[in-house]
Amino acid sequence: MKKLSALVLLTTFVFCFVINPSYAILETKSKKMPATTILDYINFDWWKKLDDPHLEKYIVTAINNNNDIKTAALKIEQAKLNVMATRAGQLPTLSAGVSPLLLKMPNTTKTDGSVALPIMASYELDLFGKNWDKTKSSKKALEGTIYQAQSSDIAIVSMVATTYYNIVNLDKTIEIQEKLVKDREEIYKLMKLSNEEGIVSTSDLILAEKAFVLAQNDLLDYKKTRQNALNALAVLIGDSPNNTKEYQRSSLDELGIDFEIPDEISSEIIINRPDYKALEKQLEAAGIDIRVAKKEFLPTINILGLLTFIASSSMGSMSWKNSLSLLGASADLPLFTGFVRVANLKLNKNKYEQLLQSYEKTNLTAIQEVNDSLYNLKSDNEKLLNNIKAYDIQNRDYNYAQSKYKTGVISKLELLQQRENLLYMQKLLAKSKTDCYIDKISLYKTTGAKI
Repeated sequence: MKKLSALVLLTTFVFCFVINPSYAILETKSKKMPATTILDYINFDWWKKLDDPHLEKYIVTAINNNNDIKTAALKIEQAKLNVMATRAGQLPTLSAGVSPLLLKMPNTTKTDGSVALPIMASYELDLFGKNWDKTKSSKKALEGTIYQAQSSDIAIVSMVATTYYNIVNLDKTIEIQEKLVKDREEIYKLMKLSNEEGIVSTSDLILAEKAFVLAQNDLLDYKKTRQNALNALAVLIGDSPNNTKEYQRSSLDELGIDFEIPDEISSEIIINRPDYKALEKQLEAAGIDIRVAKKEFLPTINILGLLTFIASSSMGSMSWKNSLSLLGASADLPLFTGFVRVANLKLNKNKYEQLLQSYEKTNLTAIQEVNDSLYNLKSDNEKLLNNIKAYDIQNRDYNYAQSKYKTGVISKLELLQQRENLLYMQKLLAKSKTDCYIDKISLYKTTGAKI
């Protein structure tokens, strides 16, 4: 009867060992965490509305090749494996081995050889739900990791777009600066001729030459900044900076100025930001960890089953007759562990309080970031419209100067000075337009890609 009980117990353990590990396979789809692709949660449709195929290509390339995005995916996989590991604590363990033995009794010359085949199963009875809580905590940590990855991916995509638009702006700025350098050079030459004829002072000539040299230096700085931005874009999309000469982009003049600015942002969008949700899951996991730490003060209950088959020269071959079976249980309660469990409980409570403070700060910061981004976009858009008006006024003034130059009312030097003012307005207009696009990207990021 005892052998039969042990066999039933071991059969149950084996059954659990074979069937229950299917629970350790983490499903990618669940009601709490719907399976989504990166194109979904970065709201790729929103980027398509900008109608820039070059930018879309860089975003897709970054999704596929960016090292930080790949690292975030690996962290999710690590969190999934951690869930599997903690789930294993809820399952029984089963082990088997072979133990050969040679035995010689005292006052005899005969040696008896035997072989034992022990099969042992053990299971920690989760009476207080400690192991189950550990699994729940790891699941919350996994959900938090997924939200962290989403937040990181949105930030990287935003960085790609911001860098791209800065490059587009620098393309336009360099184009304008090259015209400015050419005009400054012509002004210097005219001033030099006038100085030789005694019309212009040497002091004015020196100022004109200085302005020409400084314009050249500004052009060099713009080109250097653009190359650095191209190198940064290469790293963001996981490409070699040696390939930046092949990077295509749109012209700033081709970009529209209709930014569809919302009047306000719903608070529901803010609380659904991935970084906010990540901290929420971490806070839930920390609360469960406190519960686990408290349950460490409770006894641990284990069930043990052992079945050993023995074969020897004296006992014969392996059979139920030559077997040993054992079924038992134990309850362990450490009485003194150097206050480790007390310290562990306090550490988990401290961790929870830290996360709570971070959670509350993230809430305030999220509101601030959304309000700042929305205000900046509205303000810079208004500034852009004003600069468009100012540019139109300056352009009319320059056209009028051209008419006066053709009739001989003003000199070529005066015309070039009017054109310089127009070029400065073009640079200012280009910067205002770029600022609006960057503000729009900032609003996209601060709302968690939900605009």
